[in-house]
Amino acid sequence: MSSRRRRSAPASRRPIVFAVGAALAAPLALSAPGQAGAAAEYTVTPLKFTVEAGGRKCTVDADVYRPAGVDKTRPAPAVLTTNGFGGSKADGSTDAIAKAFATRGYVALAYSGLGFGRSGCLISLNNPEIDGKAASGLIDFLGGSRAADDGTRADYVTKDGKGDPRVGMMGGSYGGSIQLSTASKDRRLDALVPLITWNDLAYAIDPNNANNKVTPVTPGAYKYQWTSAFFLMGEAQGLLNPGLDPSRLGSAGCVHFVAEVCRTTRLLTSGRYPADRTAEMLAFARRVSPASYLHRVRTPTLIIQGQADSLFNLNEAEATYKTLKAQGTETKMIWQSWGHSGGLRDPAPGELNIGQGNLETSYVGKRILAWFDRYLHGKRGTDTGPSFAYYRDWQSGYGTAAAPPALSQKVYLSGDGKLVDNRAKVVPGSREYRNWNFPTSHSETSLAPMLGMPDPKPHDTKGTYLGWSTKPLKAPVDVVGVPKATLKVVSPKAERVQNSADAADKLVLFAKLYDVAPDGTKTLVRRLIAPVRVPDVTRPFTVTLPGIVHRYEKGHRLQFVIAASDGAYYGNRGIKPVKVVSKPDNTGVLELPVIRGSLG
Repeated sequence: MSSRRRRSAPASRRPIVFAVGAALAAPLALSAPGQAGAAAEYTVTPLKFTVEAGGRKCTVDADVYRPAGVDKTRPAPAVLTTNGFGGSKADGSTDAIAKAFATRGYVALAYSGLGFGRSGCLISLNNPEIDGKAASGLIDFLGGSRAADDGTRADYVTKDGKGDPRVGMMGGSYGGSIQLSTASKDRRLDALVPLITWNDLAYAIDPNNANNKVTPVTPGAYKYQWTSAFFLMGEAQGLLNPGLDPSRLGSAGCVHFVAEVCRTTRLLTSGRYPADRTAEMLAFARRVSPASYLHRVRTPTLIIQGQADSLFNLNEAEATYKTLKAQGTETKMIWQSWGHSGGLRDPAPGELNIGQGNLETSYVGKRILAWFDRYLHGKRGTDTGPSFAYYRDWQSGYGTAAAPPALSQKVYLSGDGKLVDNRAKVVPGSREYRNWNFPTSHSETSLAPMLGMPDPKPHDTKGTYLGWSTKPLKAPVDVVGVPKATLKVVSPKAERVQNSADAADKLVLFAKLYDVAPDGTKTLVRRLIAPVRVPDVTRPFTVTLPGIVHRYEKGHRLQFVIAASDGAYYGNRGIKPVKVVSKPDNTGVLELPVIRGSLG
């Protein structure tokens, strides 16, 4: 293979792809990053690796970035990176990460994930036994124990032992979960930096927030806008990359996905949840999710998740963080400002933007560099920062804590539509809403931020939702973390189909938090909502809302809403009127992780 030398001078602008591929992703300006005060050089060598994955032999397409002066006598640690869904080794994010670390003296290996770009095999959603196994083969190359298909070997990577390279991984979204998948198979990984990725794919694509955990027991409400975009992008790989090898041809009605993905997609789009098919779907989604294999991950992990993210929300990162911490894996977590639903095209000032090469000047960038300094360069005295940090848009900076804040304040749902701070203030009463045969609430058009398209403001149609509001706040209130609500609803029509063999007959509702300004203007915080398929309409149930970091300013009101539908999700089957009854000794409760101020 040919090798060519590149210099870290500004290059042409290219799009970054963290989620849905070059054809759908919003472009974020990228230029080759450089290190302040240095003119670092590196060579880029295209390589191919034949791997066995999922019972097939296929080729992995990769580029190795080798810094000038790095050789057998002067080895360097390595960074492995791959693409977000729909991307490849050449997309903006993968290429930019490789360049960023090559200019800082790391060997970088960027590759196209299985089923994407010019890499073969089917898309299997980062299954450890398939995608993780393939990535482990690339670690073999970095460790010097295997050659590329053309015979090229790497003898210039720092090693901790024979065949054991000093290597970390970094990437976003689909390129984030592959790190955990690989680490569950290969203990040689030394550091992970997964950005904006999932914990449980069942929750991500079919969320049910009627519990205290990310992993659902009952299927939820199909997130069809996001999921349909991914499916179409995967199936379109043959059009985007003509002349692909036969290992990319699927079965069971899919062209580029493994059969389980095809069956899962058909089930979700059918709007039905028969017990046997649903159990199969949930089992497959968990099998390819970190939730099922985190117990095998021992690699130090710096989790970075976006506050503006309706695809993989903060709850997913918190679930991964808590699991890793509980088992003793060295883990820290940052909630940054941008995610799939905002800021990707134009990050807030001072926020991480790899394309601008601002690792040394952004808070998140400095944390990543410190993480790799400690675990890849072996600088054990390096301070890697606090266990938990979160972006405060009202101060354009970060706050820190020992852990995500716990629930600290309660308010109660009063019969007159108020949120009150004491049960004794609850006014007895009942209120009713009902769904229509089409969506009557709007939270977001899921792909709009990535495509740079306008999106109508969130709204709810009168009669199809209920809301409860605090009185105007006397001082600012800062909410940081995952709110929770305990609810009880009355719905005779839903109760009559409660024991249906099809879970799709169960009642669906959507919970959310608004910020209401003194002039009545309503803001749905980060456009986030909590779809709920009520497990048993005859009993109280818990709703875990999406995590937020938000300041409610003085004079504003916090409003809690439950709505009958949302345009970004599948909803109720049939008209199901819902009543909420409030009494001082028996009413709904909203709990919030408040770190400053009072809702009373």
